[in-house]
Amino acid sequence: MTKFALGQLGDIEIKQLKIFKAVVECGGFSAAETELNISRPTISNHIAALEDRLNIKLCKRGRAGFSLTPEGKVVYDQTSQLLNRLEQFRSTINNLGDSPAGKLRIALSDTFSTDARFRLPEIFRHFYQQAPDVELQVEVDHMKVMEKMVLNNQLDLAMIPYHRKFEGLNYIHLFTDENYVYCGKEHPLFDLPPEQITEKVINSYKLVHAGLKPHEEIYHQLAQMNLSASSYHYESRIAMLLSGCYISFLPAEVARPYVEQGLLKPVAQPIKHFRLGVAVISKKSAQPNRARDMFLHSIRMIHKDAENAPPY
Repeated sequence: MTKFALGQLGDIEIKQLKIFKAVVECGGFSAAETELNISRPTISNHIAALEDRLNIKLCKRGRAGFSLTPEGKVVYDQTSQLLNRLEQFRSTINNLGDSPAGKLRIALSDTFSTDARFRLPEIFRHFYQQAPDVELQVEVDHMKVMEKMVLNNQLDLAMIPYHRKFEGLNYIHLFTDENYVYCGKEHPLFDLPPEQITEKVINSYKLVHAGLKPHEEIYHQLAQMNLSASSYHYESRIAMLLSGCYISFLPAEVARPYVEQGLLKPVAQPIKHFRLGVAVISKKSAQPNRARDMFLHSIRMIHKDAENAPPY
């Protein structure tokens, strides 16, 4: 194709670039239908129009599947940067006035939204009273994904159980979770007398771990254990425990309802135990954002003892 200098980008081109980005991240046209809520032929027409506008073949589609051309990879990378900068610009402008507006992007680890210790309803209420025009976008995600998205300006805030600290992130330590080994009522350890549950016995059973590189205290706990499966999310880990086939570390507060129902039981508490900090993270070098700062203020107002030293 003969290439030419690209002129100004208007709303139509921005829309087409957003669709192209979604197609790439979904892995193809069919998967992008649900994400974009538009039909596959419409998506195809937008991509074809964008290719015609840029005079570049962006992707290959057919029986062999979806893939980007070398030029398409460059356009995707530049599109991601462009849309990210546009979102930063929009957020900054929306927060210049007396009352902030626009979007505030927040992510949580699973179970946090219903954990009473977070006091999220109180935080949301306090923030809403200060900034009712801000649109909150709240999602649940994996800790590693949330850290990366905050660092890449794709999230404004995240609430995570943290195994490590990044230099590029600010941390507000909220509280500390006590973690113990649990088993389900169908597991052989459930009815075993405590005096018979030695470290050797515990280490012989298959354990579900979080799939993360742990901090030193957790590493020592896991070092000799039978790491046989991984699951980051507590809910899926609990399902595996209830099968009676595995044991796993869980925060005591997360396990408590299942313990009270007689479905789970802590074992070897004096032998296997560690503490894990829970924190709100934000980017140190992020652009000014009044909505983000006001939400952090709401957190500090509700958690007046926040930022106590983490457990490690």
